[in-house]
Amino acid sequence: MTRGDPRGDRPEPATAPDGARQELFDALTDDRQASESSIGELAEAAGWPLPPAVRAVALAAPGDAQQLAAVLDDTLAGMFAGRPCLLVPSAETDARAPLELPLRGRFAAVGHAVPLRDTASSLRWAVRLLALTPNRGGLDARAVFVDDHLSTLLLLQDEPLAHALAARWLRPLADLTPRQSERLEVTLLAWLEGGGAPEAAKALSVHPQTVRYRMRQLEKLFGTGLRDPRTRFELEMALRSRRLMAQVRRQHSRVGRRAARVVTADFPALAVGRMARVNGL
Repeated sequence: MTRGDPRGDRPEPATAPDGARQELFDALTDDRQASESSIGELAEAAGWPLPPAVRAVALAAPGDAQQLAAVLDDTLAGMFAGRPCLLVPSAETDARAPLELPLRGRFAAVGHAVPLRDTASSLRWAVRLLALTPNRGGLDARAVFVDDHLSTLLLLQDEPLAHALAARWLRPLADLTPRQSERLEVTLLAWLEGGGAPEAAKALSVHPQTVRYRMRQLEKLFGTGLRDPRTRFELEMALRSRRLMAQVRRQHSRVGRRAARVVTADFPALAVGRMARVNGL
């Protein structure tokens, strides 16, 4: 409600710039799209010039949002899905240079540039990418950009569905040993990606005859399906999603082990021994 509104003298929380900026952040990141007129009113009250496009930034550390908002121009800060986040105006869809320096040394994920009406989408995918990316912390921390991981996010947007896809199309490998299955999976994916045995052999650093031998095994398992374009497409998606899920698990496991070593190193040996006895170890 604007000042001087004849409907009453109720308090107007959105007239304060901070309150209006918070309301604007909430309105832009809500899937229930607000009208252009209400967005315009909130932006005017917040003193935030409406940009043609915006990028969302999801952050790991709560204190980073306010620090970055003070450095970056015309940035809105708020919480989304339990994460501190920023909305950064983006005049060009591929302009990332203004963000790379301020985000250096911080663990963050930057969404794709979108029109204002799609702000929630940019933020959702930034939060998802942050969850998939292991936090290296310290000086190794770096920002990741959704633009660089579009196919990964597409394949892993629903992990149970990705598991179902792999189970459906890779069923012929189910009776093999884990080692046999892994060997044939990597060969089949390299063959699908490369288009032939020589290319697959080069990617796998093996002899072309090795690839041809494995492909004969795969042809026995999959039959004529390997010559069908739709089957090849589905198989490549299944293999890529399975590989991506395995990579994410390994990365998070490595980061977890490093964190455990750091925690252990912070305790003197006597204290570690005492803790082990208390826990029955």
